[in-house]
Amino acid sequence: MHRIRCASVQFQHKAGDKEFNLSRIGDFVDQASAAHVDLITFPEMCITGYWHVRSLTRPEILTLSEAIPDGASSQRLIELAKRSGMTIGAGLIERDETGTLYNSYLIAMPDGSHRVHRKIHCFISQFMESGSEFTVFDIPQGARVGVLTCYDNNIIENVRATALLGAEILLAPHQTGGCNTASPKGMKLIDVRLWDERRQNPEAIESAFKGANGRGWLMHWLPSRAHDNGLFLVFSNGVGVDDGEVRTGNAMILDPYGDILTETWRAEDAMVVADLDPELLRLSTGSRWIRSRRPELYQSLTVPTGREEDTRKVRFESAE
Repeated sequence: MHRIRCASVQFQHKAGDKEFNLSRIGDFVDQASAAHVDLITFPEMCITGYWHVRSLTRPEILTLSEAIPDGASSQRLIELAKRSGMTIGAGLIERDETGTLYNSYLIAMPDGSHRVHRKIHCFISQFMESGSEFTVFDIPQGARVGVLTCYDNNIIENVRATALLGAEILLAPHQTGGCNTASPKGMKLIDVRLWDERRQNPEAIESAFKGANGRGWLMHWLPSRAHDNGLFLVFSNGVGVDDGEVRTGNAMILDPYGDILTETWRAEDAMVVADLDPELLRLSTGSRWIRSRRPELYQSLTVPTGREEDTRKVRFESAE
């Protein structure tokens, strides 16, 4: 891996307003270009909007979706990558040639090529399907990159599989924080008034973003994904009100030891930038642990236990 300057963006998208969302992406690409960034990541489904999709009909989602790479949004992202010389990742709803819908993350590269990750654990709509492949590839800037979208990162096997495919940098686009989870000690909703009053009382909303429903929740598990697998992790997220729920931003970049290189808890659109030093990869704890694996003992990891359930059921099950 070469030394990579990386940026992670949090921004508040507008539901269904692809033109606005792409314009915000363009603004941040310009800022990143001025900072000599090589790789920039944007949140999950930030081009199309996210949480409102759970209430849309299939025809409405089809109207919002696009083919990749022939759709207008994909072409716009690819042109941005060519013009800026950066590798750019952003999320949208993909419609394949059969009309199947996916929560997809497009990575556009400056040489005109692209890759797509279809979220493996899709739950936003009954009309959208989950992907069935891991996504690991080389970028022109000289690094091997993997992608896992939001809930994909919660399943530890997904991150390990991505690392075993050679990923040195994991892109982890999200729309999270302020979610009402079923777990008694899991995330809970954040009062929308804190966001609405963020200018008058920035301390209150920043405290919420740093607390148990934002950064505090992430710190339970996110650093371990980087540390245990010996890879850099780039966390991008939505921020602000998303169809009645407050996303907490918390854009951050972690090194292969799980240490945070840069982060923000600002209650606004923001970008963080860090230089990724390849020397940290070689002797990182996770990379040494991977070399100590005994795969012949792990057959049970691929055998169903009978307790497996569809992600939609697990994600939305009642706490009662």
